[in-house]
Amino acid sequence: MPRTGPGSGSGFVTHEVTNQAPPLTGHDPADDAVLLDGVRREGAAWHLDDLHAFGRYAGGEEARAWAEQANRHEPELRTHDRYGNRVDEVDFHPAYHSLMTATVGAGAAGSAWADERPGAHVARAATFMVATMVEQGHMCPVSMTYAVVPALRHSPELAKTYEPLLTSRTYDPGLRTPADKRGLLAGMGMTEKQGGTDVRANTTSATELADGTWRLRGHKWFTSAPMNDVFLVLAQAAPGRGEGGLSCFLVPRVLPDGSRNTFRIQRLKDKLGNRSNASSEPEFDDTVAWLVGAQGKGVRTIIEMVTMTRLDCVLGSAGHMREALAQAAHHTRHRSVFGAKLVDQPLMRNVLADLGLESEAATTLALRLAGAADRAQRGDAGERAFLRLATAVSKYWVCKRQPAFVAEALECLGGNGYDEASGMPRLYREAPLNGIWEGSGNVNALDLLRALAREPESLEAFRTEVEAAGGADARLDAAWRELRGELTELARADDAPLRARRVIERAALVLQGSLLVRHAPAAVADTFCATRLAGDQGLAFGTLPPATDFAALLERLPAQAP
Repeated sequence: MPRTGPGSGSGFVTHEVTNQAPPLTGHDPADDAVLLDGVRREGAAWHLDDLHAFGRYAGGEEARAWAEQANRHEPELRTHDRYGNRVDEVDFHPAYHSLMTATVGAGAAGSAWADERPGAHVARAATFMVATMVEQGHMCPVSMTYAVVPALRHSPELAKTYEPLLTSRTYDPGLRTPADKRGLLAGMGMTEKQGGTDVRANTTSATELADGTWRLRGHKWFTSAPMNDVFLVLAQAAPGRGEGGLSCFLVPRVLPDGSRNTFRIQRLKDKLGNRSNASSEPEFDDTVAWLVGAQGKGVRTIIEMVTMTRLDCVLGSAGHMREALAQAAHHTRHRSVFGAKLVDQPLMRNVLADLGLESEAATTLALRLAGAADRAQRGDAGERAFLRLATAVSKYWVCKRQPAFVAEALECLGGNGYDEASGMPRLYREAPLNGIWEGSGNVNALDLLRALAREPESLEAFRTEVEAAGGADARLDAAWRELRGELTELARADDAPLRARRVIERAALVLQGSLLVRHAPAAVADTFCATRLAGDQGLAFGTLPPATDFAALLERLPAQAP
């Protein structure tokens, strides 16, 4: 008999969907006052039209689908072909290639080095941040390609050959002779299983041949993006025509004559997150390489690359936090509870305002670093000195804040946020990444100590930056007076390593406070100084004091979708 009564016919009463947020697509994540103000302030206003065009792509349904697909269908290693020949290739889902095509084409890889306009590195940084909001895994090869250029310039002849292709906006995948490609991607091989951060314990050896090339033998522990075209690798150079020691080498996957270089991929890492990106253990055995920089100066050479990738870690974390905040704000604007929208509930307003404050501080600091990098490349010695200390400080703090931040943003969605379909679990799995890659928290804290001891000009540049806001807020002034004494003492203290984390955290907060006092709305700067510098804050997000101007802070949240 036919069904009758409630629920009959084509409708399903119990399946009616109400009080759920629509998908956050069809918007422009670059349409964000905090991001745009920073881009203008740091000298790249000329880039805004292109940034919005890329933002419309980044907020589109297709790009979001690619991100999900690239992480669901992970890279697969093929060590041999069907005939038993060693091939050492990694296959990626087409979605990964689509993401790479869009991001490299938008200039987020190496193109800034070929752009003579002031602000080119700021423009690239903003694009990088927006691309990170789509998907973080594919940004690893993008970042390394950007970062390799200043290191490669230690060997002008190699730079002349490879730099035009490393600065290309064309994504051209596949292992082929570099000269036959329209664009190249770069990677980096530093760590080994017995040393990790202690690269001077590396055992990979390098032997020079009569023709000036070198042969490497050894095993690297964590080399991402093994399908990239060229890699900078650290190895111990055997004494010969030079003094030997830990040196930096360029290793191409395919040699100039078209033959495959020996680059045996032993396995791919099974990582917590970053699943779309292949990270590998390559083995070198009579692998052809070219020396970059001077023998025995490998760390000094490759640190140029590490500095740029650390900058990208800050940019990536700030962008990632902005994306998590956008998702939380979007959900709470549409979800109702106890008769009102979540975004209007007092407790949620406190949480969102606090997250917004943290995100604005991170974004403002990240773009200030990008501006310093741009001006340093154009010969500004003061900005170069500032970047030396500020990069370590920012890398430590912004990347440390990301996991707790994303966890709180996920909680704003409740159980919906714990569901893979929301995309928030992927953001959460990615969150610890930047704090580990390119130097963990301890590494950056020790880097602060090295800068204080060996490069006093970096502290002077840091002082100049902070004191640009001198007299504008008594809480900032007091925090800086205390920090200045600690920094001076730390440079010669016997227990400096034990104290370094506390001091670098305080340095980050003071620097963020100075930037916000000068550049953010009064309510933002006042709340930051009250909570982050004067201590009127709980241990969790959402503990801002009742006197906070919540309305002003909530106005700074990312714009909602149409």
